[in-house]
Amino acid sequence: MCKADAATRVGFARGHCNFAGPDAYYKGLAEKALEAVVNRYVVLYLATLIVLIPIDFLFLGVVAKGFFTSEVGDMLGEIRPLPAILFYLLYVGGILIFVSGPISATWQTTLLYGALFGLFCYATFDLTSLSLLKHWTWAVAAVDVTWGSLVTALSSMLGFLIANRIAPKL
Repeated sequence: MCKADAATRVGFARGHCNFAGPDAYYKGLAEKALEAVVNRYVVLYLATLIVLIPIDFLFLGVVAKGFFTSEVGDMLGEIRPLPAILFYLLYVGGILIFVSGPISATWQTTLLYGALFGLFCYATFDLTSLSLLKHWTWAVAAVDVTWGSLVTALSSMLGFLIANRIAPKL
């Protein structure tokens, strides 16, 4: 026979053999909540990535291809897949950390902070390029920074809205 918890000595106290107690209940709830949070972040990450890549490829490969080729064409080479893949994976991670992942995020804040995150990230690249590369122009920087702000705002907001449909916040 099991002994009751010395502090309580009541019928269903912790320490009886067949009593699961509140700890098991709360542990189950905590595990389910953790699973829901992880699921949401996975859905949010994938939704943002799936929105970002095609829009960015469309802009860079079709809409602005002629502009970039005419401005910095001699600097362009073949696309190297590994650095491109790493960029998108890391960039979307940054979007989740700084824009759409916080519990307080709304579609409005993801739009605003997505634009700002894109502005800061793309401006960092473009201003560095302007300072170091002789063929990088202010026009290229302006187009690229504007595009970075727009695509990040759009993809973070749409990824957020998609995630809300598939895996709502708790």
